[in-house]
Amino acid sequence: MKTVVENQSNSLKWYIPKNITHHFIREINLIWLFIRRDFPSTVIAALVFLIAAWKSNNLSSDELFFGLGRGFFYFLLYILSFCIANQILGVEEDRLNKPDRPIVSGAISYDGAVVRLVISQLGFTLLGFCLGIVQWALLWQLFTFLYHVAHWDRNWITKGLVVGVGAFLHLVPAWELIAPITPIGWTWILTMSAIWTILVPVQDFRDIEGDRIVYRQTLPILIGEKASRILVSLGFVILPLVVHIILMMPAGNTWNVLLCDFTLAVLSWAIAARILFCRNPKADHRTYMLFTYWYCLALISAIIIL
Repeated sequence: MKTVVENQSNSLKWYIPKNITHHFIREINLIWLFIRRDFPSTVIAALVFLIAAWKSNNLSSDELFFGLGRGFFYFLLYILSFCIANQILGVEEDRLNKPDRPIVSGAISYDGAVVRLVISQLGFTLLGFCLGIVQWALLWQLFTFLYHVAHWDRNWITKGLVVGVGAFLHLVPAWELIAPITPIGWTWILTMSAIWTILVPVQDFRDIEGDRIVYRQTLPILIGEKASRILVSLGFVILPLVVHIILMMPAGNTWNVLLCDFTLAVLSWAIAARILFCRNPKADHRTYMLFTYWYCLALISAIIIL
């Protein structure tokens, strides 16, 4: 009898850790399913810019290590809280455009997503308070509300504004987690925010049918797909000149600057060409992802030249 009780006790000891591990792995997988499309343009981009701030200020490796640790969890909650809200309110649209998202695919229930939204929003605010950047966290939550609840996502102008502000609200904390923002830091932050505001319609070509269903007035729907493709591609053709004048020229005509300039220009022109000639939802999604990679490369160039 004693042996049976001992065996049951040992089995319970093994079961509890295995159960906890299972739930932990499931939550990590769910987080990834929620944010995977936006991970490069938010978490990775912000951490890259944090490294640029560290290098620009000649700080110690310890400060970089702890800065990256703080930044990773802050920016993870930054995009997670936004993406869960987006997907809770966009279930019908996702059935058509993004059926692999967790709510639509059945990986998580609607109520389960709501619970995680509340936890992520509260956690984001609390972490922002602990890191001394709660004002940026609260401002992002305000724009998250405006985007989803006040339907700023339904108009291409207000949608672009939210996306541009979103870039501002992850680049500013990225620098402030390391050091006070310098004038050159502000130049990079404001330029990148403006680029996102103006060129974000590149993401709308992949979702035209879904946007029509929810009566969203994106640029392709408002002025026509052909005209909007020409307009947005023209923006990417001009983009290298803007980047060169505002960001690269102040750093001088070194080989590092010229290499960054050239790489960003080639990628920008490749995006412009894809917008015009690669015209189906899958190709348009790849084109948008190329833009997010351009953004990350632009911020990597900040590490090189600052």
